[in-house]
Amino acid sequence: MAAGFHRLLHLASFAALLALGAGCETAAYYSQAARGQMQIWHRRQPIPKLLAAPQTPGPLKERLRLVLRLREFAGNQLGLTPGKDYLSYADLERRFVVWNVHAAPEFSLEARSWWYPIVGRQKYRGYFAEAAARRVADKLRAAGNDVFVGGVAAYSTLGWFHDPVLNTFPLDDERELAELLFHELAHQQVFAAGDTDFNEAFATAVAQEGVRRWLAAENRSAARAEYNGELERHQQFLRLVTAARGELGALYTNAQCNAMPAGKLSSGQLARVEALRRQKEQAFATLRQNYEMLKRQWGGRDDYGGWLRGPLNNARLNTVEAYYRLVPAFEKMLAAGGGDLPRFYAEIRQLAKLPKTVRHQRLEEFMAPARDGR
Repeated sequence: MAAGFHRLLHLASFAALLALGAGCETAAYYSQAARGQMQIWHRRQPIPKLLAAPQTPGPLKERLRLVLRLREFAGNQLGLTPGKDYLSYADLERRFVVWNVHAAPEFSLEARSWWYPIVGRQKYRGYFAEAAARRVADKLRAAGNDVFVGGVAAYSTLGWFHDPVLNTFPLDDERELAELLFHELAHQQVFAAGDTDFNEAFATAVAQEGVRRWLAAENRSAARAEYNGELERHQQFLRLVTAARGELGALYTNAQCNAMPAGKLSSGQLARVEALRRQKEQAFATLRQNYEMLKRQWGGRDDYGGWLRGPLNNARLNTVEAYYRLVPAFEKMLAAGGGDLPRFYAEIRQLAKLPKTVRHQRLEEFMAPARDGR
């Protein structure tokens, strides 16, 4: 589950990539995106052809057959529409399909966003080459931002094209693979332009419910129990991250960071900045300490140790916020409708038509009772 913090990316379609904005930097960005998408198309091979080929490795054939079964389940049991997605396979000969750049000011949890044609503002910038992503990250860091670069296993063209299975998918983990496919297909049901948190939390909620139902349909009660245990630990860890973000948000607000002058600082202002940095690092240290206590409750399980051992900053914490904070609201809405997924999708489509502020207010109202009950 820890990999889920940064494994998914959702970019504009190739048609949107052709709608270039003004400026060399913008044109260069869309050019690399177009080249990356074309590389994927060039490497696609039909899955039936690969299954029939004697030179296709046995383990890959097994995983591709699983993909076909998951597609069928998504269409028949989850109300999703696979269409012609995931009927081909592309080996990109690298670990990730794209690298996502996230940024936020040093003393703010307000994520930096970028505008894209059709899909509106999103809280990340995706690059098909890691070196390009890191160059952009260096520039953002030099401008005073907290920055996080995460490798991403998959992205969706939102139904504009037939997305293939990639070698970057978690092919060796059945539950993660199922979760990823259901997540990507969920984006084709509902997508609110310019609302990363809404889109990702909705797709995450559908994906997790989909995996539960798939394991139940397969009569794999032990695997389902294990998955539910993973999700419960995931929620416990998310509460620690949410608490850390709350502490940091209060620190930045109380310090009136928005009023901090730009440019050269006086000695007094420098001292103030250094004090804030120490308090910020203490908040991250507290998060790590709280996780160590949580690990003891888990009997020593270390699901998120790798994530915490990496550099922590505002941008990295924001990636968790985008994918998971609103998930409980969607889960409650689904439960209120008796678990009827088509009805749930229809309700979420109506919600997506509302102004963003109203939409988020409705979701917060769904989450309020759960929070009060904790």
